[in-house]
Amino acid sequence: MNRVEAMDGLRQSPKVDVCVLGGGINGLSVFRELALQGVNVLLVEQGDYCSGASAALSRMVHGGLRYLENGEFSLVQESLVERDRLLRNAPHYVAPLPTTVPVFDVFSGLANGIVRFLGLTRRPSRRGAVAIKTGLAIYDFLTRKRALMPRHQFRGRRATLAKWPALNPGIRSSATYYDAWVSHPERIGIELLRDGLSAGPNARALNYATIEQVGAGDFLLRDGIAGETFRIQPGLVVNATGGWIDIANGSLFPEGARPAPLMGGTKGSHLIIDNPALHDMLDGHMIYYENEDGRICILFPYLGKVLVGSTDIRVDDPGTVRCERDERDYILQSLAFVLPGIRIRPEEIVFQFAGVRPLPASKDSFTGRIPRDHFCTVIESHDGGPPVLCMIGGKWTTFRSFGELAADMTLERLGRARRIDTSERTFGGGRAFPKDGGGWVRDLAASTGISIDRAAILFERYGTDAEDVAGFIAAGPDDPLPHAGYSLREIQYLIGAEAVEHLDDLLLRRTTIAISGELSLDMADAVLDLLAVERGWSAERAAEERIRFLTIMRERHGVAEATLSARNERRSELCETTARSG
Repeated sequence: MNRVEAMDGLRQSPKVDVCVLGGGINGLSVFRELALQGVNVLLVEQGDYCSGASAALSRMVHGGLRYLENGEFSLVQESLVERDRLLRNAPHYVAPLPTTVPVFDVFSGLANGIVRFLGLTRRPSRRGAVAIKTGLAIYDFLTRKRALMPRHQFRGRRATLAKWPALNPGIRSSATYYDAWVSHPERIGIELLRDGLSAGPNARALNYATIEQVGAGDFLLRDGIAGETFRIQPGLVVNATGGWIDIANGSLFPEGARPAPLMGGTKGSHLIIDNPALHDMLDGHMIYYENEDGRICILFPYLGKVLVGSTDIRVDDPGTVRCERDERDYILQSLAFVLPGIRIRPEEIVFQFAGVRPLPASKDSFTGRIPRDHFCTVIESHDGGPPVLCMIGGKWTTFRSFGELAADMTLERLGRARRIDTSERTFGGGRAFPKDGGGWVRDLAASTGISIDRAAILFERYGTDAEDVAGFIAAGPDDPLPHAGYSLREIQYLIGAEAVEHLDDLLLRRTTIAISGELSLDMADAVLDLLAVERGWSAERAAEERIRFLTIMRERHGVAEATLSARNERRSELCETTARSG
């Protein structure tokens, strides 16, 4: 991920077969697909990789049970196939998740679901046991040949409340089935990027860069880090900017020739809650429930905390989305409905995030009825510029198949054949993933000299890529950083190997320090000091970066500087108490 080499190569040879615009999960997927086929491809991302909607997903890897009532059977089937592929190809980050649905009625929603399926009504409704049983039976049928996870089961009211006594006592029964969850989605993006770059010098990528058409076939590339500009000449552009597709098309086509709007996204907001009683009560399950208004909500254990969401609100500007107070209130109200005995204090909300679902343009009055499927459309240029292939829609689970679709359409345009199939290709820390993780960890500790506990943590964070990280750590003197279980050389490795340009790249995406609620002000300052040294920043530049990061945490994630400072004090007190008791 050498930025200087990528820029030098483009200066020397500004012509590229394909420029992929957008470094979210779908852009990274199509970039990887094209790079592995030997295409001369450049990826350009205006922010950091996976910093938009791809950092704001619900952390679910799922088939989309509720899409069945919309009649989107092909999407559900494709999603279940891709879910199971991720369980095999990325076992270091994707794992099964038992999912329990509280059921409050028997027949409710059945008739309404039928007429909704036929398109005769748009009104949402509660779903009873029969409707849920039907959906889960279809789910089991679609996965019957692979059978990677158990079939669904129902529990009666007494058995349900015996296992989850905090659930709303008004339930009639519950149903449990299996989907999956992803622990580090942004790191999967980085691994896809690395897999594409491994194809050779035909593949290059830049974060914090933009392109703009300046003439027929000519585009100006702006490097947001060094401030340089130069021209590139792509033969085809893939617009994979998700919620920003229409905005991006404004820079790809001259005024007067811009296409009609293609995107009509909705916002989903989530909370990360630090409440041990809630976490323990879930017993490893996701609770997939309906709020009183029929809106689907979720909560499940995530990195020692609990993730709760989400909302579904139309938005016009994807760059301004954040979790607003009324959304927090809605999410907490939904939680109080399904778990009436659980109370969440404001300080227990340790992080929040919001993203835009990249849905196709729609005038549907109910956002839940907007199709979740994906497709590609090609817009021809009439002024000598390259055609633009727009990736519309898509959900995180299907990023590989969506990237494959866009790549195949691009290869057809280029007159080239596919030579590598990615459907069973492992990547990143999922390569050579051991059946005996404990034995692998012991071997890593023995070969590098790090402790077994440290090796186990690295294996959990990076899968088999932990071998490279551990080797780097062992090659020099190392010290722990405050509070978050990371060390000096581990952070140095990430800075040097993973295109880190800003502090939030590290704390929000290359690691889970911020989203897990473990970030303190001392930790942020310690990581900033390392980044400033590695990048040769002046004290003034480092101070600007600190302000930038704290602003992002406050405005986008609801975490004020005072909160981060208070975590310093609490953890210092905990350390002192532990030392005294020891």
